[in-house]
Amino acid sequence: MTQRYSRSGSIRPTRQGSERTIWYLMRVTGLALFVLSLSHFLILHVLYDPKDQTAAFIANVRWSSLFWRANDWLFLIVVIIHAVLGIRIVVGDYLKGAVRTAVMTAFYLLGLLLFTYGTIVVVTLPKPTG
Repeated sequence: MTQRYSRSGSIRPTRQGSERTIWYLMRVTGLALFVLSLSHFLILHVLYDPKDQTAAFIANVRWSSLFWRANDWLFLIVVIIHAVLGIRIVVGDYLKGAVRTAVMTAFYLLGLLLFTYGTIVVVTLPKPTG
């Protein structure tokens, strides 16, 4: 059986299943991170003057809008998914057996905890006064 390589040199899974799904998910989240981080930078450092961005600006302009809350939440979720999948690859390269299972379980739980706390923060941000 011949192996297919992506342009980055990593082996592209040939069979259907979770490994192939994760392989594609890493690429999709990487692309999403590029787009979201570039748009985040352009909006906060080009469209708005950084010297005017205080805590009041963030509360009154950014987080008062459902769009910006959803955008920040999406950015957070994509970062968490990409990070956990990246850690999964590194742990899979260096650890085997029960140690690998324990470490990955800890990282999956940490990812779930960060997802939960991040979602709670974004959803429960207070409405600005005034």
